[in-house]
Amino acid sequence: MTEADMLAEIRADSRLLAQEILETFSEIGAMVATAESCTGGLIAGAITDIAGSSVVFDRGFVTYTNQAKQDMLGVRASTLESFGAVSAQVATEMALGARRRSQAGFTVSVTGVAGPGGGTELKPVGLVWMGLSGPDDLTSAVELRWDPSWSRDMIRAATVRAALEALINRAKSA
Repeated sequence: MTEADMLAEIRADSRLLAQEILETFSEIGAMVATAESCTGGLIAGAITDIAGSSVVFDRGFVTYTNQAKQDMLGVRASTLESFGAVSAQVATEMALGARRRSQAGFTVSVTGVAGPGGGTELKPVGLVWMGLSGPDDLTSAVELRWDPSWSRDMIRAATVRAALEALINRAKSA
């Protein structure tokens, strides 16, 4: 399968998942917010591409810089300095900050290295940390490692799909 075919399949999956988010969160009467760095708003875009998403989508934060993460989400400067922007700790603080600064009961955050450059030995291209937060105050982070040979578009699309799946799973487990 070519990368173009894989990308088309991932995007089709994401559309179905976004529709499932609308149905799932409508059923439980909860709102969603996103806090995005490496995806630059694509998760919010996937959800809001679905007609009627305003019933479940509260807002999205695109916090590409460290300063934006601090200003918009309350990520602590000390966390960024100690662990770097691409870390479990920052993803967790992003998800929690989005929940505290929105009307959403559930939030997802992503921060990573989408490439093609910018990777290091410790934080290679394809490394993404995803944070999840819910109304039970449980906030966690999950490490995603995509193939570093993938294009930037592939890494970002795979991250969007993973974030949508995680939101659905988080809602169903709450």
